[in-house]
Order: sequence, then structure tokens, then C-alpha cells
Amino acid sequence: MADMNEQAHGRTADEAADSGDGQRDEDDAPTLRRLAAWRQAGRTLHRSPLDRSLGEQLEVLAAEAGTVTDLDRPGDIYGNGVVTELEQRIAEVLGTEAAAFFPTGTMAQQVALRCWAGRTGSPTVALHPLAHPEAHERGALGAVSGLRTVHPTSAPRLPTADEIRDFEEPFGTLMLELPLRDAGFVLPTWEELEAVVAAARERDAVVHFDGARLWECTTRFGRELPEIVALADSVYVSFYKTLGGISGAALAGSASLIDEARTWRHRYGGQLFQQFPAALSALSGLDRELPKLPSYVAQARLVAAALAEGFAESATGWSRVHPEPPHTHQFQVWLPYGADVLTEAAVRQAEETGVSLFRSWYPAPAAPPGLSLTEVTVGAEGLEWTAADVKAALDEFLKRVAEGIRR
Repeated sequence: MADMNEQAHGRTADEAADSGDGQRDEDDAPTLRRLAAWRQAGRTLHRSPLDRSLGEQLEVLAAEAGTVTDLDRPGDIYGNGVVTELEQRIAEVLGTEAAAFFPTGTMAQQVALRCWAGRTGSPTVALHPLAHPEAHERGALGAVSGLRTVHPTSAPRLPTADEIRDFEEPFGTLMLELPLRDAGFVLPTWEELEAVVAAARERDAVVHFDGARLWECTTRFGRELPEIVALADSVYVSFYKTLGGISGAALAGSASLIDEARTWRHRYGGQLFQQFPAALSALSGLDRELPKLPSYVAQARLVAAALAEGFAESATGWSRVHPEPPHTHQFQVWLPYGADVLTEAAVRQAEETGVSLFRSWYPAPAAPPGLSLTEVTVGAEGLEWTAADVKAALDEFLKRVAEGIRR
């Protein structure tokens, strides 16, 4: 959802929709122009499901659904059938005792943290100020669940073990967003993550992973998903962000925690009558995307390195690819120009050359005016790009940036 916090980070509602994170005004001509440019581009690093029309999305779902389940079975009712099948699959993939489907990740984490508050006796959650509940949920943890949040660090990275161990305030739950998206999709090393979790345990705190993008963390950590998840007491995963599903999320953990979570899911209004489209698209995404993610991460590193070299060879003056190398298949690019100029250059490049290198740009948060950033995602469509392709596309983009500045 695009909200006041999205706007504080420089994202309007329609711009957030371009990257899959916000609502879109169908009557907004600039938004429709951008979407048309992305859709028509013959070459791109990543093609979002939002690039498809409603009819195209339905065609894809119908084509893939029969490969993941028996379509002659009865439809789901209040979470049985294919929804139960998805929950069992998630528990198996993550190596947990159980998992529960939720219509949104916001609800899944609300429920998880509320359950842990009751079990630990502490309503205080330690998390990063850039974590999703703090930056993009309008204070929901406090307003809806009566929880209190504290921040062991404000540095643009996850907290260290020393910061957890020495933090002056008590807390019952430590929430770690893996990766920390608003800081640049950054991750600690595996050893650092183990140390942070151990420090929380020393304080008798439980650990919850915000794993909306956990799927792509295996390369950085050098571990498979079950070993990563085993560090935490609970984990939430998203189906639409990396897997390209329609919507939905899952909360995974012990059988007793998930039983309690199902009760709270009902109380929060998440016991929907039918959810089979979301469940089918999630199952399809697990089959289609999960095996490819290591190749996406490797290609993102090639793309990021080529961009850094291209900027250094250009007359840009200052640029930043962050992190370098990327920790996942997503990373940030920063440039010293206005977001409107950069977005217009990206749209014109897609319209005029059929190549989409960047999408929407945003004013950089907590930075002087004129500094902007964009998020780059590398998916299946980007695997064929060479470093030379990236540099050539960057040259075309920067040419249009220069033209925009002169106007």
C-alpha cells in the first residue's frame, strides 16, 4: 500500500505501483504512459506481473494452474483444499512444523508479533526503523495490536550482535527484515546473522524473520532455506514480491504457534471464503521462480558491475550502485538528478528504443534535493544481458538524461 510513509520516501502512489508496491490510478495519464512503455519494451531486466493486463494475468494463471494441482478437485472453502496444499508445501520448503496462509504480509506479521507478545509477556518489539512495519504500515503495530517498537540501530543495515546485546531497553521479540529493502536490499553475512540471533537469545528474546524476500537470500548466506529459517522462532514469506503471485503470504513456525495464529487470523478478518487464485499463483511461483533465483542473483552482480563501470566511464560525475556487489537480485542506483528527469529518461528510452533499463526514480530520503534513486530487479528476462548490453543501454539512458536537463 502506498501511504504517507511511501511519500516520505519519495514514492507517490502511482510510482509505487510501477514496482509492485502501491495502488495505481487508472485515470492518471503519466502512470498509464509509464506502464505502456514498460509493457511494450522488447528488452528489460525484469518483467513485473503488473506489466500484464487483467486478461493476460488470467491467461497465465489458467495455463499454469493445471501444472500445480488437480483442477477437477472442489474449490477451497475457508482455507481448505488448495490453500491447505500450499500451506503444507511452504512448511516443507522452509522446514517448519506448520504454516498458515494469510491474505497479506502485514496481517501475517501483526499476528506473529501479537502472538509472541502474549507468549513472552512483553509488548516490545525491537526492529529497524526502515523495516516495513515502521516505514509502510501507518503505525499498525501500535494502533492495532498495542505493541511498542524500539530501534537498536538506525544505521542503514541490520543491527549487529553488540548492538542487540548492549541495547538499553528490554524487548521480547527481535524482528529482522531479510533483506532490509529500504536500505538497499542489504543482508548481513551468515556469521553476523548467527551472532545477532545468539545475542537476542542471551536476552531471552524470540526472533521473527520478516522474510518477504527471504527466497533470494540463500546465495548470500550460502545456506538453504530450512537452515536459514531454523535460526528464527517464526518467519513470514510473501508470494507476490519475488515469486510473482497474485497476492498473499504465509507465516511459518511451530505447530502450536501456527494454531494460535490461525485464531488471530480469523479475528483480524483474514479467514476469507475462497482464495484459490492466490494459492494457485503462489504454487506456480514456487515451481517457476524458486529454482532460478541463484541465477538471478549472479546476473544482478554482473549488471551492477557493468553499471558501475559505465557510470565511471561517463560524464555523470557522481553515481552509486548499492550494495556493490548486490546481496540479492535487487539493488539501488543513485544519481544526482531530479527524479522527474530520470523517470522521463527511462520512459523515453523504453518508448524510443524498446529497451527498459530503469523504471521509476524517487527523491532520495534524508538527502539534499536533486539526489534520486531507483531499485533495479534482475529476473528471467535479464539473464540474456551481457555487460556490453548493460553499458550500451546505460549510454542511451544517460543521453536522454542530458537532453532532459538541457530543457
